[in-house]
Amino acid sequence: MMNIILSKCTGCGICKKVCPPGVIAIIAKKAVLTDYKSCLECGACELNCEFEAIEVTKGTGCFVAIIKEDILKITPKGTGCGCSEGCC
Repeated sequence: MMNIILSKCTGCGICKKVCPPGVIAIIAKKAVLTDYKSCLECGACELNCEFEAIEVTKGTGCFVAIIKEDILKITPKGTGCGCSEGCC
């Protein structure tokens, strides 16, 4: 689960740049999650946000990516989720 704390978000765009599947956009000078289902919950956005405006509760995102790529043979939108497990 990903949560953007709008009161802390400056719209700098770092989260958008580091998001492997590209599911973050900057709209009206704030970060917005555009595709919840494609979010890998990898935490790259949270780790790179110097304003602590993003919270990621790591869930099944990386596991879902493994299932899609290895079992279902669906090519992911991004390359690598940034997690320490090396799953993507």
